[in-house]
Amino acid sequence: MSTFAGLQVAASGLAAARAGMTVTGQNIANETTPGYTRQRLEQTSLTAAGTAGLWETGFSVGGGVSVQGIARLGDEVLDARVRDALSASGFWSARSSAAQKVEAAMAEPTTDGLAANLNRFWSGWSDLANTPKPAAAQVVLTNARVLVGQIAAGYEAVVGQWSDLRGQVDRDVDVVNVTAGQIATLNGQVRSALQSGRSANELVDQRNLLAQQLSTMIGATGRLEDDGTLTLRVDGNALVSADTSRTIAVAGPRTLADGGRVSLAWADRPDVPVAVTGGSLGGAIGVLAPASDGGTLARVAEAYNATAATLAQAVNDVHREGRTATGTAGGDFFALSATGPAALGLTVLPTSLDQLALAAPGSGALDTSIADRIAGLATSATGPSTQWASFVTSFGVSVGGDVQRADTADRGAIAAIAGQQSHASVDGDEETISLLTYQTAYQAAARVLTAVDEALDTLINRVGLVGR
Repeated sequence: MSTFAGLQVAASGLAAARAGMTVTGQNIANETTPGYTRQRLEQTSLTAAGTAGLWETGFSVGGGVSVQGIARLGDEVLDARVRDALSASGFWSARSSAAQKVEAAMAEPTTDGLAANLNRFWSGWSDLANTPKPAAAQVVLTNARVLVGQIAAGYEAVVGQWSDLRGQVDRDVDVVNVTAGQIATLNGQVRSALQSGRSANELVDQRNLLAQQLSTMIGATGRLEDDGTLTLRVDGNALVSADTSRTIAVAGPRTLADGGRVSLAWADRPDVPVAVTGGSLGGAIGVLAPASDGGTLARVAEAYNATAATLAQAVNDVHREGRTATGTAGGDFFALSATGPAALGLTVLPTSLDQLALAAPGSGALDTSIADRIAGLATSATGPSTQWASFVTSFGVSVGGDVQRADTADRGAIAAIAGQQSHASVDGDEETISLLTYQTAYQAAARVLTAVDEALDTLINRVGLVGR
């Protein structure tokens, strides 16, 4: 082995140690960067240069160290697990959030809820039956108007929430299309970098972070291709493939009153629907579905309409059987519009005591049995109070199930992310040790270089000086 070869060995050690310190510094600098995956230097020892001759050359020492590249310490299996977990978490979070919001607006069971106002309405009729005075009648009429207003306000709150969520779906689809385009661009950059022998680690980190966002929003699943690109699919079809992406369009009703189902389709093929069963978009579309398909908001709106219709029919049926103080046959107590939602078309017709039919036919002007019968509707098995209470109970159970599933999905996502981060995140203590290791290696290689230089100086400049 040539004496000068020692200089090359020491120089390769210096270069490798310097590269190791650079990579470690990159890790430390990005310890808090979202989506960053730690990197490690890959190096291998070099064999001695081969020689040919007639005689044995004796022992030979290796040629130093060679830097092979910079490895990204990520795991595609863990990344895919995170995307799946985020898809489920986004789906159930969207459903539970919408359900909890409408449940809070219903205010059941509190004194501000519809059930409490129904009870006050029935109680007013009971008081009127006991004391048929103008003051008691005014309480009944006031309670009726408050009840009508609350039914209308509850329905409008649901309609407003539906419209807000529908607008959010439009915005989310726009974000999905933009994000898919960004991933396609990064795919092209990653492929180009790998083909030219450059590192694409930071590009891959950016792409994975965007892919997780797509999984959270639309439930996209990913597959890493042989050329380094990431293919993302929705409903089995490619949303992103290599350096190209497709766009998604929203179709369906703009308001709850329009009816129908909100759906997604490929922009270039509107006749091909996109069945989204994951992500926040999938959850939102489920919430916006018609009541017949289990749509959360449509079910609540339908319950308000059904309660309004049942209330009007039940009270009117009894009130029409009665007679006023002047002997006039009772008419309808509630009016219900023939067009539009029943919850918005309900109004109170009487304005004073003399318009209320409290007496049964032939029972005399002081009879109040009709008022008693109307008050008894509070406990009727088919009355509006029972109907509303039944819906509130079933809806509460449904909301509780959504919240529980959302909590479970969130815990699953947290566990998946923790598993990914335990493998790929930067550990400050570990990087400090690596930095000290490379620093020591650099100092040792520099000392080797100095020793070889001193040996060459002695050989070249001092050999043959004895005796001069």
